[in-house]
Amino acid sequence: MQPDPSLAPFACQYTTQVPELLSRLGCTLAITTYQAGKLVFISAKDEHALVQLPRTFDKPMGIAEDAEKDKLALACKDSVQVFANSRDLAAFYPPAPQKYDALYMPRLTYHTGQVDIHDLNFGKDGKLYAVNTLFSCIISLDDDYNFTPHWQPWFVDKIVSEDRCHLNGMAMQNGLPKYATAFNTGNSPQSWRENITKTGVIMDVTSNEVVVDGLAMPHSPRIYNGALYCLLSATGELIKVDTANGSYETVVKLDGFVRGMDLYQDYLFIGLSKLRKNSSTFAKLDFAEAANEAGIMIVHLPTGSVAGKISYQTSLDEIYDVHVLANKRRPNILNTLKPEHKMGISIPDSTFWAKQS
Repeated sequence: MQPDPSLAPFACQYTTQVPELLSRLGCTLAITTYQAGKLVFISAKDEHALVQLPRTFDKPMGIAEDAEKDKLALACKDSVQVFANSRDLAAFYPPAPQKYDALYMPRLTYHTGQVDIHDLNFGKDGKLYAVNTLFSCIISLDDDYNFTPHWQPWFVDKIVSEDRCHLNGMAMQNGLPKYATAFNTGNSPQSWRENITKTGVIMDVTSNEVVVDGLAMPHSPRIYNGALYCLLSATGELIKVDTANGSYETVVKLDGFVRGMDLYQDYLFIGLSKLRKNSSTFAKLDFAEAANEAGIMIVHLPTGSVAGKISYQTSLDEIYDVHVLANKRRPNILNTLKPEHKMGISIPDSTFWAKQS
């Protein structure tokens, strides 16, 4: 179905519970869509309506937050960009003073090269950890190299740019990578494409063991309340994994290609993507015809019931990551594509908005 040309960019529909829920939780959703080249903030305008703020980035993927330092990091096509929040700059943001309660300003860029970074997280040691899909390893970032390998699957015998197993997801525990997802345990270039819906694995990074196998395109492993959860993109399932015996149970099955999720209080926000029908990979999926919309499903995790839904009508077809910005009711973020970000000056005790000359 073709989108309605009369609709505005990023037009979406949502169930009535969504604005009320985000308003009550006092949070904002951040989603990335590499297909549209946007990071989108979704906030409650009030208890009845949502408001969105899309910003342009080059193939945005994983989102990381250091809540203690109030920083965000965003994986892009060939870099990772780090942003710091300034509430003072937000309060006096020249185009809209007193409108935003947070303003993420660009502060640092790691030039990684085109390594196809997927998941991204801040570690307890202050490092940024990322899943380097092209080189089949988990990496850390610093100012010495494009990346430093932290861990590679034991079956991958060489760190080379061959995307051997489609390593994509990373779950953190005690501030360090603990679990990782991949589409198979292959050791040859793009071997994961051969039987994509039946060979996925979750691995223990610390013990070098497969926790569970035979999964249908696993993505977004996360540890919530001490338990490991994961999305099976090819079947639309949210699963809870028993790491002791290698089994799992389905928490909820959703009609769509699921990827990207984050939990806030009792609510799990899960990304839905519309499958590319011309893709040699996605076209193989049994439910390719059913996965015909992109958006966010909200699941009440204690009961496994659906609590709300956002559905995009234009612009956005694929979501990679979903992240909840707690205690941010109306945040803003500036990219480096326009000179505006250079006008906001922060020093330890003051902030200034310079005038454009």
